[in-house]
Amino acid sequence: MKNFLHKTAALVCCCTAVLSMTACSGTQALKSASEENTVSPVTLDWYVNFSWFKTGWGENLVSKKITEETGISINFVTPAGNETEKLNSMISSDTLPDLVTLGWWEPQAQEMVEKGIVYALNELADEYDPYFYQVIDQDCADWYTKEDGNLYCYPNSSYTPKDYEEHENIGSNQNFLVRKDIYEAIGSPDMTTPEGFCAAVKAAAEQFPEVDGYPLIPIGADEFKPEGCNSFDKYLQNFLAVPNEKDGKIYDRYTDSEYLAWLKVFRGLAREGYLADDIFIDRRTQIEEKIAQGRYFCMLYQGQDMLNQQKILYQNDPDSIYIAVEGPRNSSGDDPILPGTGINGWTVTFISRNCENPDRAISFLSYLISEHGQKLVYLGVEGEMYDMVDGKPVIRPEVQAVLDTDRDEYDRKYGGDDTYWMMQDNVMQAQWGSGLSAQERQIKEWSYPYTVYAGQYEINLEADTEEANIYTKVEQEWGSTLPRLLLAESEEEFDEILEEFIRKRDSYGYDKVLEAQSEQMNLQKERLGLK
Repeated sequence: MKNFLHKTAALVCCCTAVLSMTACSGTQALKSASEENTVSPVTLDWYVNFSWFKTGWGENLVSKKITEETGISINFVTPAGNETEKLNSMISSDTLPDLVTLGWWEPQAQEMVEKGIVYALNELADEYDPYFYQVIDQDCADWYTKEDGNLYCYPNSSYTPKDYEEHENIGSNQNFLVRKDIYEAIGSPDMTTPEGFCAAVKAAAEQFPEVDGYPLIPIGADEFKPEGCNSFDKYLQNFLAVPNEKDGKIYDRYTDSEYLAWLKVFRGLAREGYLADDIFIDRRTQIEEKIAQGRYFCMLYQGQDMLNQQKILYQNDPDSIYIAVEGPRNSSGDDPILPGTGINGWTVTFISRNCENPDRAISFLSYLISEHGQKLVYLGVEGEMYDMVDGKPVIRPEVQAVLDTDRDEYDRKYGGDDTYWMMQDNVMQAQWGSGLSAQERQIKEWSYPYTVYAGQYEINLEADTEEANIYTKVEQEWGSTLPRLLLAESEEEFDEILEEFIRKRDSYGYDKVLEAQSEQMNLQKERLGLK
């Protein structure tokens, strides 16, 4: 990677051209710009399509430093309720804020491009900010470039197959988690088989009917949504090593015998009262509250998504945290196949055509994507949050102490460690260390041996096509079917419900979906250089 000073100088020179500044000399130019107030202040409204994102701007050290160096302040906008409804409303009324961040898989990402309500980033870069081309990952840019030759968005957390070959510390966000003290109290049992799993759940519920005055929830899960539940479909399938493809075609994972056998295991546990009503109705906020209370015994969940709650548990009782252990396996005992993040990344960010300062917006994205920007949003402010010791960053003890115990306070006071994750580059940031506490590393590192590149299977059918519409209907059908399967009174009823789902799915034309997905998968494998 290029020297930080060279990058900073290039960035400031670009900003100079945009802002009619007359002098530019690396970091000194940034200092001079701040002192002389030649970087005019601008506030950008940034919509983040996740209702759980609540962090503000301008109070913590990192956001203050970014504003000092760029003149940019951010007003974050997030949905108060349903994300889809909020985003659709802004699109239909043409009221998108300056910047928009959403999941790459969301259909609105394509819709905004088709409606011409977002800028092509390359055109903005050509006109205002050629530095953009120096800092972006060309593989990512090529992947997201449309057939018209334009790049309309840029991802965060993107990994290429090459990254997996060159780095051993890439993990999956999918874990089987157990509450440490309860798991150890019942003898740290093997939970990879149906028999062992059921015995462990029953032992935990019998020995610990309550935790801190609350009823124990024996089996936790991600929230049930209209299209299903990650814990009981995708995550479970991955732990059972259910293949994504067979003979060059997308495999129907939802009718796989190994998967259905384990769904029946959970159905049996539900009949005995071990699937609490809570898990079918709780939303993300309620789930996080119950994780922080340590109310779940075990769960297939996103390990890195519960770090804030882990800190609360650790502070109250270090033994009450969640740890990753071996979870459900198929009847052959095969290792799980857990997907890491692919080239699509996690979210993508656009610049809306409603933006009155697109020159500042594109320069701001360049700043955040650059090594200087990444170092700032990850490590924080040098000399205040960390120091360079023998060429390596060392987080100051008082900062690390807050990071390890109170994430909300850390975000409010400091704002590093990807508090502002919208443009995070995990591959670049890995050179500066993980920043994770020992308990957090355990969850992440557990997944290393099982993590595979699976970006070729991240398929997003083109919006409003017949196949996409069929797939939406199938997903909604599955979303209503999955709870019924888990709560079926008998295996016979389970089989009847499943057969009904398959009949409906086939009547919608599901074979067309599989064909379209297979075609896209093979195209993506070709683009990625995979066999």
